[in-house]
Amino acid sequence: IPKDGPSAGVAMYAALASLFLDRPVRSDVAMTGEISLRGLVLPVGGIKEKVLAALAAGIRCVMLPARNLKDLDEVPEEARQQLEFVLLHDVAQAMEVALRPAGGP
Repeated sequence: IPKDGPSAGVAMYAALASLFLDRPVRSDVAMTGEISLRGLVLPVGGIKEKVLAALAAGIRCVMLPARNLKDLDEVPEEARQQLEFVLLHDVAQAMEVALRPAGGP
């Protein structure tokens, strides 16, 4: 069954964690990934399009599910060289990167 929305799981989790922890989400990071009930970051589709859109928006750090590593082969080398990729296994790892430190700017 086609579905839209699950790939926003990591971003939605980051937004809620930001609210509950009173720590802002970094504005220079893009993120995608579905989340399992156990907190694992699951692979999603459209990686090439999402990465190129992030680059076009001025983003320089992209967080992706680790299981989507093979999909980065579809992204042009020139684009890959301009970006930092963080490969996610679980949401705890995502929050370490996405959230600014407590009490920080």
